[in-house]
Amino acid sequence: MALALVGTEACGPSEEHRAALRRVQQLEGELGTIRTERDRLNEQLASLRSSSEQMASRLRALGEDVSRLQASNTETQSELDAARRREEELRRQQQQAEARLATFRQMIGRFRAMIDQGRLRVRIVRGRMVIELPAGILFDSGDARLRREGEDVLRQVAQVLSQIPDRDFLVAGHTDNVQIGRGGRFADNWELSSARSVNVSRFLAQNGVSAEHLGSAGYAEFQPAVANDTEQNRALNRRVEIVLMPNINELPDLSTLESPSTPNNSSTPAAR
Repeated sequence: MALALVGTEACGPSEEHRAALRRVQQLEGELGTIRTERDRLNEQLASLRSSSEQMASRLRALGEDVSRLQASNTETQSELDAARRREEELRRQQQQAEARLATFRQMIGRFRAMIDQGRLRVRIVRGRMVIELPAGILFDSGDARLRREGEDVLRQVAQVLSQIPDRDFLVAGHTDNVQIGRGGRFADNWELSSARSVNVSRFLAQNGVSAEHLGSAGYAEFQPAVANDTEQNRALNRRVEIVLMPNINELPDLSTLESPSTPNNSSTPAAR
């Protein structure tokens, strides 16, 4: 039996042995493939980790930039909203100013004939529109009672003023610097200018101007339009002014509306 085995081994490896060797070689090949794939996967994992860290760094930086950008955007939006509000307010004021300017132009148009006749003039004083009437047309010298001509002028003025809604008017009496003689009806220019302004206000109220929007004041000689150095200038200072009192957020620049016409003083009775 031993000889038979020796004889069999001498003849070469058996088929089972060769099959086992082939299996070993196959497994070794498969193991090498697996090792290669493992190494490749390890490289990919390392690369992904590196990319992940870079991406994380970028995201952190981006997050900070976004936060700063959001803060900046919030501030910018707030400034933009404020600018828009200012623009809307300016547009509203502009519309109001244009409406007022149109009203004043219309008034001047209605007063044009009287301006050309020297019966009144329109001036802009300290940003306010002033209708100025010479005292010589309205009153006799040293008197506060309205003359017939003065009443005719004031009726025309009242027709215009009564068509202006929600507007207050201040009627202001002014004199020159010549003092009233003793023994007269009025003690001084204060009383004379005040009485004249009250009588004009009362007459306007009787002719369609709302009394709620009328006020009176007497300034005597203390707010002269020009210097009291000539008779002609003193005649200019003897006057009654109807001042259009400004509302809130008024007035626009009205300097272009000032009438170039001046009263014809040669035909105006001298009164004080």
